[in-house]
Amino acid sequence: MDDLYLVKPGFADPAYPGKTFYCWHCALIEGVLASFPELCGSLSVHRIAWPRPRNVLIDVAGEDNQSVPLLVLRPGESSILQTGNFNGRALIADKDAILAILSERHGFPDPHP
Repeated sequence: MDDLYLVKPGFADPAYPGKTFYCWHCALIEGVLASFPELCGSLSVHRIAWPRPRNVLIDVAGEDNQSVPLLVLRPGESSILQTGNFNGRALIADKDAILAILSERHGFPDPHP
């Protein structure tokens, strides 16, 4: 199963006291997932906390790959859209590439051009 990592919305950043944030790339993908819940069955979605270190990502993608959104393909799978590789799993760290993979591998509709 492919693993998709998104940041939970409503996080604080100490650099901006008193403000609450969301990751707009993650929110875009959350919107696509929510629009087509019937297509999420072959995808494992993990919503993680914003602060680093993001140990769950370090475990599956390595120290240098803690950015989100992040799609980690099933072991042994690859894609021309992958942005990296860790322990035999392809990593996709670009929002547009993730949306393309959701269409290609999981049957989500394509975004309108």
